[in-house]
This record gives sequence, C-alpha cells and structure tokens, in this order.
Amino acid sequence: MTALQQPARAEGPLRPPVRVPFPVVDEVARHCLQEEEPETVHIEVHLPGRLDAGRLRAAFAQALRRHPRILVREAPGRWYRRRYEWELTAEPDVEVVSFPAPGRDTLRDARTRALTEAPPLSLSPPIRLEVVEGSGPVEGSEATDAVGVQPRGADGPPPRTAQGTVLFLTINHTALDGPACLRVLATAAELYGGQDNSPAAPPTRTTEPQPPTEELPSNWSHAARVAQGTPEPSPGNGMLVTELPLPHRPKGSPYTVNDQLMVTTALTIAHWNREHGAHPRPLRITMPVDDRPRDTTMPIGNGTRLVEVPFTPEELAAHDPDHMPALLHRTATRTRALKSLPRPQLGHGASLLTAPWAPVAVRAALTRGLRRAAAPWTSTTLLSNIGRIPYPLDFGEEAGRAHAVWFSAPARMPRGLTVTTASTAGRLHLALRWSRALLSHGDGAHLRDLFEHYLHTTEVTP
Repeated sequence: MTALQQPARAEGPLRPPVRVPFPVVDEVARHCLQEEEPETVHIEVHLPGRLDAGRLRAAFAQALRRHPRILVREAPGRWYRRRYEWELTAEPDVEVVSFPAPGRDTLRDARTRALTEAPPLSLSPPIRLEVVEGSGPVEGSEATDAVGVQPRGADGPPPRTAQGTVLFLTINHTALDGPACLRVLATAAELYGGQDNSPAAPPTRTTEPQPPTEELPSNWSHAARVAQGTPEPSPGNGMLVTELPLPHRPKGSPYTVNDQLMVTTALTIAHWNREHGAHPRPLRITMPVDDRPRDTTMPIGNGTRLVEVPFTPEELAAHDPDHMPALLHRTATRTRALKSLPRPQLGHGASLLTAPWAPVAVRAALTRGLRRAAAPWTSTTLLSNIGRIPYPLDFGEEAGRAHAVWFSAPARMPRGLTVTTASTAGRLHLALRWSRALLSHGDGAHLRDLFEHYLHTTEVTP
C-alpha cells in the first residue's frame, strides 16, 4: 500500500505531529513482540447485504477522524530513548479499507491474514478493514488452516451462505483493543447508513452484600497449563469460530452469563487435561474487565484491566451436576470481588518495568527475560467475554444489521489458548484461538465440543 501524501498548506510547513508516551499496556506488548505469533485482535462482522465501496471508505475515514486517538503510529527514536512514543496523525498514512477479489477461499484467507499479518505500527492507523463479499459457505465449512466456522446446537439455524458481506477488522494489539475498534466501526456504520448506532444501555445488576472472603489458591502457586495436544510444525496461531445457543439462566440468578462461561472454560480445560494425563493443579483464568463507557466518549486504546479467577482441582475434578449451582455461586462471588478491587491494568510490577529508569532497549530485554522466568506462574488461559454487542452495527437498508460478530485474542505461549465470546441476535459467538506449538485443528475441534457440552451443564434450575 502507498502512503497517502499530506497536502502542503499555504500558511507554511506542517507542524510536527503531537507525541504521547506509550501507556503501560502498549509498552509491555511492544517489548514482547514476536514475528512467529503476531499480537493481533480479529473482529469478524457478518452483514446480510452488500456495501458500496466508495461510501464505506468515506464513512470509515470520517469515523477515524471522529476518534482521533486511533490515528497513531510509533514515533522513530534512537536505541537509548527512555520511552516509546505514539505520533498522532491528522490523516491516515494508508488506505485502511480493502475489497479482496471474491473467490472460493476469500473468507478463509482473510481469517488467516488476521492471525498472521499484523498491521505495522509504523503506519497510522495500526488497523486493517477487509470487506469480503459472498464467497461460498460461511458456516458448516472445514478449513485446512484451522479457521473453520461451524454452527452448533440442535436448535440453531441451518448453515448460512455468504450471500451478504463479512467485515474483517485486524488490529495490532500493541496499540488498540477490540472494544475500542468496535466503537469506531459503530460510528462508521452510523455515518454510512444513517441509522442510529447508539449503544444499548448496559444490563442492570443486582448488588448483594459480599460474603466473607473464601480461601483461594495463592497466585504464587504454579497454575495448570493447557496440556499439549498434537502440535503442528508451522508457527503461529490457529483459530476455530462457532455459533452456539446462549445458555439459559433462571430469572433472578445471582450469577451472570459471564460466570457460566467462566465455569464452562474451567471445566473444559480440566476435562482436556485429565484426558491427557496432566497432574491436577489449580486453574487460573485471566479475565479482562472493561469499565469504559460505550458511547462516543469511549477512550480509544488498550483500556481493559486484567484479573485472574482461580479454581481448585477439587471443585473441577469428576464434576457432579448436582454441585453446579454451588460452583456457579462461588464463581460469581469471585468475579464480583475481583472486578470491584482497584488494580492497575497489568498489576503493580508492570508499572515498575515501564518506568523510564533505563533506555527502552534495556527494559525490553529485562521484560522478555522476566516473562520467560514467570512462565510457570502465568495463568492457564484467557477468557475474554465481550458480552452482548452493545451496538446494532446497522449499515442501512441495503447492507443491513450485523447478525454475527466474532472476536479472537492472541494465543501466545505459555498460555497457548484463548477463549473469546460475544453475543448477537440471541446467539453466542465463540472463538477458540491457539498456538500451533501446543494444539492442532483437531484439538481445537475437540475443545469446542467439550465447551459446548459443559456450557449446557451450566443451565441449571434453582
């Protein structure tokens, strides 16, 4: 792609771009970049109709200007600089929106690019939007590169075909996260179709008095790892996306769908590890917490903080369905308590690592070394539940409203597996993403089947 030339101004030369230091999350991610497993976030939005290329490019460009914090590139600097810095640009350096030529494998190829090709940090903005028009089966298809899409659940709709349009947003996670870019896409949808894309009101939660704190596994203990399946020789990530029914939850339940998904993830990995002969250890599941507003005031960038939800081997061993209500209640208590605790995004240690006490090259080497040394204490996996997509993502009469939205988060070792969920149109959209050094496509399909089974077991009555 060719960089866009900024026009000269009559009043004189252009002013140098505004610079801002990398926040803590961005800097830690920048220190730990790996070409073998790019830090990308993928968002996949399915629309029933077609989009006009010129109108979409104009709407997306205007949306970028309305959220100027997305228009960033990494500022060049010498090795001894104390900080990485973002340059805020007035216009994009590149054309963000592209329309690949339709073909049999266009959909699969777009998913593969989302895992293997990160938008460069040196060009503003570090995102890419690919628009894939009708290109064969969307669901019920097997893909040789582990990015198949399969509908699950007996009460689900029949397989759809891609007669409409699929939007692929690929994000360099060093600069931005999925919810922030979804906010920009919602703005573009409103500008394109003229429909109101304001966020829905967040669900109301009943507040209950917190019970006494239970004894939990120490974060200093080694967490369980996802047992190795059948590794593949090629590096990078594999992915499988699927559609499931939303789990039933009795009205007035003290737990949320997020708690059901947390329990499902824990039981799935515990089952997988038992099958592969792994020694029982406590599980810790990283959960992003996002407190940002969803309207146009939403701060753009990496805005989530990470907490770790623990599970003991005893509460996950040989799971008894009669114990499910108690497990859901305990999990709800833990997640509520963790969400309420004030905590830096990556903990206090990350703040020390990113303080400008030494050149970034020195601190980068130290961060990578500490990351390797801390691998045994890294959480078992990451569950990122976006929840109900807050925006209609309505692109107007011809293109229509999104009927499916998938996200996936990076799955670098030592975790090697991430679980990302979102719900649209009353369905749960699940993405499993894994490191090929740990799992194969067949392993991913088995984990998907286990996840579906255990999700159904969380549908308990009081």
